[in-house]
Amino acid sequence: MINFLKQFFTWWNGQTLGTRFFTWRKGERVGEDEFGNVYYRAPSAIPSSIAERRWVIYSDVAEPSAIPPGWHGWIHHRVDSPPDAAYQAREWQKTHEANPTGTAQAYRPAGSLFKPQPSEEETRGYQAWQPD
Repeated sequence: MINFLKQFFTWWNGQTLGTRFFTWRKGERVGEDEFGNVYYRAPSAIPSSIAERRWVIYSDVAEPSAIPPGWHGWIHHRVDSPPDAAYQAREWQKTHEANPTGTAQAYRPAGSLFKPQPSEEETRGYQAWQPD
């Protein structure tokens, strides 16, 4: 019951009811990645001018950066065939790291109100101006 409500009221938890219906009606399952994301495709209504439609149903929260490099190339029409089970990422391709925005690990530039106060060592040699 809770999954039905999530699909009805939220778009970031896997799939919505509209996406579920479209996938059931037109989608052809292509494969699944190591994160549990499932990839689909549907033939184009106008094959001569529009490429086939490709989409992903996320296993958990919709995190587009969690798509592995091989599937990223396929879903963006960079390659024609989806990656097979023997696909290996190249050595320069990084593994997925969750987006830290809004967490304690987020980048905080100097002067940010959320950055911890600088230590005594960092402010050595600096004295703030005081009006007379």
